[in-house]
Amino acid sequence: MISLVTVFIIRTFVAQPFLVSGASMEPNFQDGNYLIIDEVTYRFREPERGEVVVFRYPKDPSTYFIKRIIGLPGERAVVDNGAVKIYKGSKILFEEGGTSGSADVTLGANQYFVLGDNRYNSFDSRSWGAVSKKYLVGIARVRVFPITELGIVNHEILKNG
Repeated sequence: MISLVTVFIIRTFVAQPFLVSGASMEPNFQDGNYLIIDEVTYRFREPERGEVVVFRYPKDPSTYFIKRIIGLPGERAVVDNGAVKIYKGSKILFEEGGTSGSADVTLGANQYFVLGDNRYNSFDSRSWGAVSKKYLVGIARVRVFPITELGIVNHEILKNG
């Protein structure tokens, strides 16, 4: 009984498993990768650019997505001419090429602009806008499957262009 209660508490409030489905996070995460999601960190600090997060899809909260945070609250995310740029006022904070689509989103308080690592094959903030912090489930911490890729998740933003 104690074991069941302990597992329930950990699974509900601390960490939970997540199965990657689809190609939107390739090459860093493949379809079928099994991850452990940390649900505690964002209770003590704000999400940061580059972190890989699992969240509830804003238009259907019963669906979960995994993406990388690119834009933070108070910033402006612009996707145009094959590039994504993040602005704070007129200053460019982040810029990378290799991005399809278009978007121009000014993020409000507690809003994040998220993109899949596979920029040409990802359904993300370019399509449906910002993600509110209330939908964030947690940060991807550990890849447990496949065993050959067992390890800590890299949260560095990889340049795609």
